[in-house]
Amino acid sequence: MGVERIVMDAEVLSGKPVIKGTRIPVYLILELLAAEMSVDDVLKEYPELTREDIRAALEYASKILKHETVVPLEA
Repeated sequence: MGVERIVMDAEVLSGKPVIKGTRIPVYLILELLAAEMSVDDVLKEYPELTREDIRAALEYASKILKHETVVPLEA
């Protein structure tokens, strides 16, 4: 799996998960994709990334959310 491409280091972005070998945080990749930026556009904007890095970011986010506790909001 690609999650090994995600690293956390207290010295890099205060320990936020980033793509290994970069200072590009997982959340930035997710925000760009959510803003309807295509994978190709993300790769053009950040040429140090690969498709595998983007997949790893999505996989990482999925694993985190899978184990998150959900507390219903009051209406």
